[in-house]
Amino acid sequence: MIYKMLPLLIGTCIDLLIGDPHGIPHPVILIGKMISFLEKHLRRLFPKTKSGERAAGFMLWFIVVVLSSVIPYLILSLCGKIHTVLRIAVESIMCWQILAIRDLREESMKVFHALRKGSLTDARQAVSMIVGRDTERLSEKGIIRAAVETIVENTSDGIIAPMFFIVLGGAPAGFFYKAVNTMDSMLGYIDAPYTNFGWFPAKADDICNYIPARLAALLMLIAGGLQKLNIKNGWKIFLRDRYKHASPNSAQTEAACAGLLEVQLAGDAIYHGVLHKKQFIGDPLREIETDDIPRTCALMYLTSFLMLGLSFICLMLRPY
Repeated sequence: MIYKMLPLLIGTCIDLLIGDPHGIPHPVILIGKMISFLEKHLRRLFPKTKSGERAAGFMLWFIVVVLSSVIPYLILSLCGKIHTVLRIAVESIMCWQILAIRDLREESMKVFHALRKGSLTDARQAVSMIVGRDTERLSEKGIIRAAVETIVENTSDGIIAPMFFIVLGGAPAGFFYKAVNTMDSMLGYIDAPYTNFGWFPAKADDICNYIPARLAALLMLIAGGLQKLNIKNGWKIFLRDRYKHASPNSAQTEAACAGLLEVQLAGDAIYHGVLHKKQFIGDPLREIETDDIPRTCALMYLTSFLMLGLSFICLMLRPY
């Protein structure tokens, strides 16, 4: 039974200790290159119509998720035939590559330190590395909001959802999810040229994140209660604002965090030069401040540990 839990535990510990060292090839980067390669060629093969582009997007999605999950499965099967310890070691490394706890904190804290030094230019540059929106004209408050929002959104996308899928089917299922999420990040835009091509990848990501996003929000609320944050307001804003987003999932953790911190998140944002109108999430019971970045990081860490504990319980109960 302990063999089922070791890869996730070891992988999480490695991630917490060293994160993702630069210079080492990462499977998600390879998935991204595969997506770019297939997009280029599939756009040529399918007609440039709404149905043709959607068919091309579906074909890309299918190829990427199959390769991203089948290859790790075959590698682990081969390792298992050699020795159980080898399979555990390799799957532990895979779990480490699937998770992104330490990196999420380190990258967001770069924003915090730049703001503490009083350099908005450095802060804008730092936050541009972790958000998809345009950051050149963000104010100090806008930078902080962007950092907090990406921490809580990636708590779901980069930690809770991968753990959820690892529990369901080990590292291969974890890589399945990473492929789905990476395609949404690269292709799931409502603006041209991805309006039709990215339609299926975006919908598939919504489906795959439906349960994990809500689980992440609930665990975040529990973590907020343990941290003596405003749990009452957290529940209130979560129930009221968790659907104030174009995606059915993205506002789940944002609403929980906004309520816990007693701040207002979201609002209009510019992506690739295009203004996107968004509703505010939360009530401005106080002004958002620089220290909300490390507060949110602490909330992310505790939420991750709660999910790790829940994962162990589920793995012990899993019959295979």
